[in-house]
Amino acid sequence: MGNSELDYTDIAPYPDGVFKEKMARLVQEPGLIHALNYTMPEKDVPSLVNELLKIDNKYDFQHKVMYPFLEMLAKTTTDGITLGGVKYLNPGMNYTFITNHRDIVLDASFLNLTFLRRGIPTSEVAIGNNLLIYDWITDLVRLNKSFIVKRDTGVREALLAAKKLSGYIHYCILEKQESVWIAQREGRAKDSSDHTQEALVKMLALGGEGTFMEKLKEINLMPVSISYEYDPNDYLKAREFLMKRRDPNFKKSKKDDLFSMETGLLQFKGKVHFQLTPRINAKIDEIGEFSDRNLAAKYICAIIDQAIHRSYQIFTINYVAYDLLHNTDRFAHKYDETEKKKVEAYINSQLAKVELDNVTEEEFAYMKQMMLTMYANPLKNKLRAILGAGME
Repeated sequence: MGNSELDYTDIAPYPDGVFKEKMARLVQEPGLIHALNYTMPEKDVPSLVNELLKIDNKYDFQHKVMYPFLEMLAKTTTDGITLGGVKYLNPGMNYTFITNHRDIVLDASFLNLTFLRRGIPTSEVAIGNNLLIYDWITDLVRLNKSFIVKRDTGVREALLAAKKLSGYIHYCILEKQESVWIAQREGRAKDSSDHTQEALVKMLALGGEGTFMEKLKEINLMPVSISYEYDPNDYLKAREFLMKRRDPNFKKSKKDDLFSMETGLLQFKGKVHFQLTPRINAKIDEIGEFSDRNLAAKYICAIIDQAIHRSYQIFTINYVAYDLLHNTDRFAHKYDETEKKKVEAYINSQLAKVELDNVTEEEFAYMKQMMLTMYANPLKNKLRAILGAGME
């Protein structure tokens, strides 16, 4: 069955034909109005709503509303967003941008912002339905070129959902002529050690034509490395590590997810860098076909991870965290005493935000260690990717 013969209406972005109707309903939502009042001056909200009601397609929505909104967010919550590796983009080609996953909302949004600045077409964005806590959020993301990844389904439904998702991605690249963004794994790497999930690679090879490797080549996988200087959610992740240590069955609530999204969106991130790397088709040709899908997926993951790890931008906090974690001065030439003290003060001020009862000294030290690990891991992975395993 060709990819275009499946019905994707339940997962695809809304077509422009229903844009005005969906937007008219969306601006009536108290949840959206609350969110707008939270992220911008309240007096500006009515004129934004009027602006939204005039728009009748996704392109104008992204260029007239999302673009200035993301620029405002970049200005107020970052020290600048940069993009490298633009030379690897062929304007006549569509890509599956596969990235490490740092921020629930902004990884894809900021990547698309760097494209909007250069007049490069934005990509459609894969978003897990576990994050679509309210119906209005679903409407908003589907009006903003996002498609839905269905999670928490039964086993049989999960396979059907994976086939449909894969079919849709192939359809996007080959027939809709749209690029797509997808994270290399479900959920963020809590310790910032980014590794591609084999299940994700296998899902991508369910759609399309030909062998396992041919199906992957068809969608032009391009690894993209994302580096945030500061992770606003670092203390929340440290708290979660401690909660899991106290109770191995601890699970975050939807309220926790919403707070993580809010924190990532609105708090300071320092410098943010996206590094595009060559699509992996040439590397796939080098390794050839495998009769064993598991082994094939393993190799593809290694190729993607290597590209992402090599391309991290390393910041002062990463060098300091590595040295503090390992009680060494290996990277002392990368920072001075003032910068080191600044990093230590930052870590302690973030940990002071953790709201938990009866945290012992030992537990506090554990959270601090986990936080240093989060900031040291990108550097460790980069060293391993460049120097070879065991050298770091």
